Amino acid sequence: MKGFDGEISTSVEKIERTLFGEYPFAHALLLEQGDDVLGMALFHYRYSSFRGEPSLWLDDLLVVSNERSKGYGRELMLAVKAVAEESQASHIAWTASPHNIRAHQFYQKLGADVERMDGQRPYFRWDCV
Repeated sequence: MKGFDGEISTSVEKIERTLFGEYPFAHALLLEQGDDVLGMALFHYRYSSFRGEPSLWLDDLLVVSNERSKGYGRELMLAVKAVAEESQASHIAWTASPHNIRAHQFYQKLGADVERMDGQRPYFRWDCV
């Protein structure tokens, strides 16, 4: 698997301001067990003027490496979907590394479809009911 290989240019201050400030630009769901964070899903809303409805863009789904394959990713994705459905979003969309075939299979098992490809990079869509 090959994940993010760019340069991280954020800071604690930026995250506090943009996620927890007066105007949050994204939302995070944390999966915690006791005092430990086992995973997180980071997303934000998009709006289509053509459809007149919101959708969610899943920016990050992370489960701590030694906690993978325990159902936590599924739990986080179902929680994101519940938020999307509660807010009457049409769908959740995201992309994944072209090299992370295991993630592609995981997303498709949940019911997501590959909406389009950009070269080898899949773009997923999970419709909300």
